[in-house]
Amino acid sequence: MEIRAQDPQAREVLDQVENAYGFVPNVYREIAEHSPAVAEIYLKANERFEGASLTPQETQAVILAVSAYNDCHYCTKAHRAVGKMAGLPEDEIDALIAGGLPKDARLRTLTVATRRLMGKRGWLSDDDLAEFKALGLDRGPIYEIIALIGIKTITNYINHIAHTEVDPQFR
Repeated sequence: MEIRAQDPQAREVLDQVENAYGFVPNVYREIAEHSPAVAEIYLKANERFEGASLTPQETQAVILAVSAYNDCHYCTKAHRAVGKMAGLPEDEIDALIAGGLPKDARLRTLTVATRRLMGKRGWLSDDDLAEFKALGLDRGPIYEIIALIGIKTITNYINHIAHTEVDPQFR
């Protein structure tokens, strides 16, 4: 990729991505080509999230809910594959992408919380918070959902602008 030879920051980020994933997804190429700083922000945000309390399956469920809500063709395809690797059942993935609810109670609660946060732009009422707390979601996981909404919205919107081609690894 031409940018790797031209911009040291882009080259460094793309090398880190390749080391982490074994290839460079097209969305990272797109971001790095136009803003190496955003590519680095996105990479670091994803790396930092690995220490969150949500399990990998829960994280992928939230990401799929965000990407489906934002109608991101690239991210729903990519996270279908990543979700499978994380152990998310195929029927749960299908439900999330279709805008439905997973059967698993915890995934269903996370999905409802994600969609409500997005629909209300974060303005959860005391009743919303009490409802989620009764379902086992205190502010920690809610804040993690908010972080995932922010992280995923970066690539959802970039893919809308760029019409990023889905990588063969995600097809």
